[in-house]
Amino acid sequence: MSLQRRPLLVAAATMPLWAHAHHGWSSFDADRPIYLEGIARKVRWQNPHAELELELPADLKLPPDLAQRALPAQTSPVDGKALLAKAVLPTRKDRRWEVELAPLTRMQAWQVQEIKPGTALSVLGFTLRDEKGDAVLRAEFLFVDGKAYGLRSSPA
Repeated sequence: MSLQRRPLLVAAATMPLWAHAHHGWSSFDADRPIYLEGIARKVRWQNPHAELELELPADLKLPPDLAQRALPAQTSPVDGKALLAKAVLPTRKDRRWEVELAPLTRMQAWQVQEIKPGTALSVLGFTLRDEKGDAVLRAEFLFVDGKAYGLRSSPA
């Protein structure tokens, strides 16, 4: 096999893994905000977006004050209060979730410090329609160290 063809074969062999790892946003249910909280176990602080593996407690509950949480202003028109009021827990029982955050440039704009494994945090976001497929959440809001961050766009 020629050396010129090897990079193409490597790219072709790894493409299905990459394609599986990144979901298009249209497959997420934007009408059903999901609330998760737990401990970050693995963190990938890199583009196309930061990601973490969140381990949930066995007794996950919605916080009674969730709908009253203060949310930051952001440049995208997101009705965060309505999302908080509609938030539900997932019906699936997975204890570990893959959480897709925002691109690093947006995380920097929000001044989110790099999340380290062992950090307690919560997120509000969207999972795949009917909770089918992997336990993946696209985070809309991140709550860490007593601060709230809107991840759809930059701070207003």
